[in-house]
Amino acid sequence: MNSQVSDDISLRILDEVAKEPALTQRALAHRLGIALGLTNTYLKRLYNKGHIKIKTLPRNRLKYIITPKGLIEKTKLTYSYMHRSIIYFKEVRERIEHAYTMMTASGVSNVLLWGDGEIAELCYISTRGLPIRIIGVVDGISRKKGFFDCDLYTKDEVKYLDFDAVLIASIKDNITGDISEISKVSGISPDRVYHL
Repeated sequence: MNSQVSDDISLRILDEVAKEPALTQRALAHRLGIALGLTNTYLKRLYNKGHIKIKTLPRNRLKYIITPKGLIEKTKLTYSYMHRSIIYFKEVRERIEHAYTMMTASGVSNVLLWGDGEIAELCYISTRGLPIRIIGVVDGISRKKGFFDCDLYTKDEVKYLDFDAVLIASIKDNITGDISEISKVSGISPDRVYHL
């Protein structure tokens, strides 16, 4: 596991312990979405580094207390996380602007977003002031006005929509297969499927 992932898990554990010191390891593992054994390993590591103290409570329960050294570590980890996030969102924003520049130069005006996560939200917000209009978002469900003021559509509904291009609202290194699938499902030429 790389150090960035390790730091993020440590930060999340410190955050959860700060909110609820008597949290069980099982509940903590569930909140973090990681295995119980991995949670235990991280708690031991934080304890061994002096970032938390462990106090035994009645009925074999444990209470985790963040030490002053742990507060300093939590501050460092939070700063690092925020710094990485700012850089990430700046990079995403630049990729979106590049895609929209390419679309505008190709005469695209009605765009269908493929995906509805945070990146899709940035894609939507970034159209402000541009001659590009998001006509809908492809998601696993169909819902009127389910994404800002846009409708959500399933893949099966795409063939009934009128759009000039598709923008894949995710960042992946290898999207050749995605472009082929989207082109096939939507009936649009692969050169009209844009990505970030």
